[in-house]
Amino acid sequence: MSRICVVGAANMDLISYVARLPRMGETLHGSKFHMGFGGKGANQAVMAAKLGAQVSMVTKLGRDIFGENTLKNFRSYDIDCTHVLFTDKAFSGVAPIAVDAEGNNSIIIVTGANDLLSTEEIEAARAVIAGAQILVCQLESPLDTTIAALRIARQEKVSTIFNPAPGRASLPEEVFGLSDILCPNESETELITGLPTGSIDEADSAARALLAKGAGTVVLTLGERGSLLVSQQETEHIPAKKVKTLDSTGAGDAFIGSLAFFIAAGKTLPEAVRRATGIAAISVQASGTQSSFPSAVDLPAELLG
Repeated sequence: MSRICVVGAANMDLISYVARLPRMGETLHGSKFHMGFGGKGANQAVMAAKLGAQVSMVTKLGRDIFGENTLKNFRSYDIDCTHVLFTDKAFSGVAPIAVDAEGNNSIIIVTGANDLLSTEEIEAARAVIAGAQILVCQLESPLDTTIAALRIARQEKVSTIFNPAPGRASLPEEVFGLSDILCPNESETELITGLPTGSIDEADSAARALLAKGAGTVVLTLGERGSLLVSQQETEHIPAKKVKTLDSTGAGDAFIGSLAFFIAAGKTLPEAVRRATGIAAISVQASGTQSSFPSAVDLPAELLG
């Protein structure tokens, strides 16, 4: 069984569906409202668990209804919650999301309790990190906390997937060196490198700039164009299947959770990327975040087998 540890944020998504995204200062009527479990770390953990991985989650929640329900949600997927911690010093993280008629989204993240996850609490979770095949981290938790988790993984010889999201222009050099697989999207890549990703050749050049910063391998997600796998030796473009997008929220998390699962299951990296790209394409065809993620029983054999 694939063993994965995720250190990251858990938020409650508050999703409003609108004909178009509002302009500055504008109030719009929405057509529908949905509340769902989110946060990049939580999403990636749930995606891996839905595929059948043994997942441990390290996160911090507020002592409120959102936090209590998030814990219940993790448990419903048999996720190890030993290090799902609570605080009464902040509300649980929330993410108000607007989704337009084309499936494009605009997201505001209020990280709340996630900001209080400490490096000492990461050290206390060393055993669950060491027991995993892969550690997955993002940037919705404090940066020093994320780096602490990546350091432990390196010390314990656990492979790492680092998703530098939400994007930021400046990251310490160490974080790249601790990333066996760096998995940004186009906008995150452009923020970090200052280089365009509009064409495959441009994306390849930008990914190679990330390799030069110390990343082991780069898997650059390109939305409807698929994914680009770039190592020191080669570049491989894995196209995405053409689908009708209903809601792209969480598609990147579906990709990363799936990628971790397939790598831990022993698939080659190109094959893991191909399958994760396919699962992300399935997720955009349904509304919501975790609710749009397919389970193993829903997948065709060519993706799961």
